[in-house]
Amino acid sequence: MNPKITDWRGRRVWLVGASSGIGAALAQHLAGLGARLALTARSADRLAGLDLGDAEVLILPCDATDAAALAAARDRLVAAWQGVDVAIYLAGDYVPMSADKFDLAVAERVVAVNFGGAMRLAACVLGDLQPGGGIAFVASVAGYRGLPRALCYGPGKAALIHFAECLHFDLAPKGVGVWVVNPGFVATRLTARNDFAMPALMSPDAAAEALVAGFATGRFEIDFPKRFTRIMKLLAALPYRWYFPLVRRRTGA
Repeated sequence: MNPKITDWRGRRVWLVGASSGIGAALAQHLAGLGARLALTARSADRLAGLDLGDAEVLILPCDATDAAALAAARDRLVAAWQGVDVAIYLAGDYVPMSADKFDLAVAERVVAVNFGGAMRLAACVLGDLQPGGGIAFVASVAGYRGLPRALCYGPGKAALIHFAECLHFDLAPKGVGVWVVNPGFVATRLTARNDFAMPALMSPDAAAEALVAGFATGRFEIDFPKRFTRIMKLLAALPYRWYFPLVRRRTGA
């Protein structure tokens, strides 16, 4: 369904959201595999502070929700490297939210980062992508179905999954890959906001390894850890009359 990327040596990879969490871990992992890395996040200091050994690195700080700034970063990348092989959107925000504490401004901000920024990246690079490369979006298993306290997080991730699916129809026949990455719980500064047990919690390093392994399969969806994502897929397939009571019971919602 997608190109199988097994050799990252010399590949020009743009990571948007690379200053912490999965993004930082992925940058370090790909650096060790010989990729050329363009790194984007709001904090130039955090990007510069990553230990990437002798990898060739471009630091392109900007806010992923700022279309003009993101386009300017793309122009700098192309001027330096004459193109980009793989673009990966990892930027994200997360605020637990339920209806009794619904905050429209916060919800719009979270969706702007999780979905709007991904569309802006696509708008920047779609004309640059060539057969054998492509674009990947880090969404979440929270985008499979509605979940308690995910009132502003889940919808943006669901939209991102849908966007990637639509994009795949257009790009796959051209040999250009589109991947959607759906992790379970990963230990980051965002998931640290949760006050509940997180089954099958992964480290960012383990998530980065799973992500790279997923690129080698050629599949559209890269999901991990399997022992958790399989349960979420099963739940997502249930009719509503079973899904709502079961999730309420399991989560205490």
